Amino acid sequence: MSSATSDCNPGESSSISGRRVAFIGKLGGMNRREAFQLVKQFGGIPVEQANSADLDMVVIGADEVVIDNDSLLSDALREAVAQGRIEIASETELWNRLGLVDDQKNIRRLYTPAMLAQLLNVPVSTIRRWHRRGLIVPAKEVHKLPYFDFQEVATARKLAEWVAAGASAAAIEKKLEQLARLVPDVERPLAQLSVIIEGRQLLLRKDEGLIEPGGQRRIDFDAIEAEAASAIDQDDAILSTQSAGPSIVRISDVFSNDETSMSVEEMVAAAVELEDSGNIADAIEMYRVSLMAGGPNAEISFRLAELLYLQNDVGAARERYAIAIELDENFVEARANLGCVLAETGDLELAIASFRGALKFHSDYPDVHYHLARALDATQETEEAEFHWQEFLRLSPTSPWADEARDRLGLPSEDLAVDEA
Repeated sequence: MSSATSDCNPGESSSISGRRVAFIGKLGGMNRREAFQLVKQFGGIPVEQANSADLDMVVIGADEVVIDNDSLLSDALREAVAQGRIEIASETELWNRLGLVDDQKNIRRLYTPAMLAQLLNVPVSTIRRWHRRGLIVPAKEVHKLPYFDFQEVATARKLAEWVAAGASAAAIEKKLEQLARLVPDVERPLAQLSVIIEGRQLLLRKDEGLIEPGGQRRIDFDAIEAEAASAIDQDDAILSTQSAGPSIVRISDVFSNDETSMSVEEMVAAAVELEDSGNIADAIEMYRVSLMAGGPNAEISFRLAELLYLQNDVGAARERYAIAIELDENFVEARANLGCVLAETGDLELAIASFRGALKFHSDYPDVHYHLARALDATQETEEAEFHWQEFLRLSPTSPWADEARDRLGLPSEDLAVDEA
């Protein structure tokens, strides 16, 4: 929150002061109890039931992927909206209006890649790919660890919906390229435009004139998939050498001395493409070759460790995480992942040491508090474990792992807490 907002009297300057506000649908940034508290803080009057026409504002939750106000509103509310007696706003719009989007105190529901992956039931490697390609943008980074806010959770949920519908990363990127051409004034169309998902199709809704007035544009994933698959095949043909065969991408070029030799940057880019296309084994080899050509690199060692773990080569992954830490002691996510690998292999004392090391560099890393608490419980160090369970809940009360922490501490679940509020 800006200093101006922090210093103001919400009751005097808030745009919802004295207004009756109800929420519809799934909220993206917090639970309903917390949303009600914020409405009260800014002078508004929270209303539990949104089926009453005695309202001033109805807020649509950010996690409502299918944005169709008519299906969410009762007949009485639709009539009131049509008459201008009730305002409709999105959750993101409301928090922006109140100046809360950048407030790490009031809206500090930030998710690490691991948390976001657990929340959406997708591999963490998928979250990293979306991040790497700019499909989701972190609110902040601490020692290379990205944190995503509630707006990006909603965006990532859309991506997960499309992936679940069968769309590949290549198809999604093709779609976004088309969106960028349709709405050149919108910096991030995926995050900013209202969308409806219908199977493998995407319907873009008119949004304040950003899309052609009165029109709707459908983007068919089936057609895009065919185009993307063709493009990928062409890229593979270009990258593959006749002698190497289809399973090895220009490995021979790395060691040649002619003008076609790949630079280290090109090797890494090729490894990323292989990884994104699901060719994990070749991606591992290309990352290894890039390290041979360019020398030690913490980030590449970390990526290599992630892929080796996916291939169930836990011992090699452990070594690569350790190398990443040796090269960059501030690499807290490498420390956390090394701790997880050590815990998985039964080396609990070493895992605990790795987690404690991560907290020395980033004391507010919620994932590490969670994993450290579990490891300490496993070694019967319950008193210290309770401290880290409490710290985890303090830092990330809406994490997908939060109910486990509450159960361990004997606290009511979040759903029960909301019902009792």
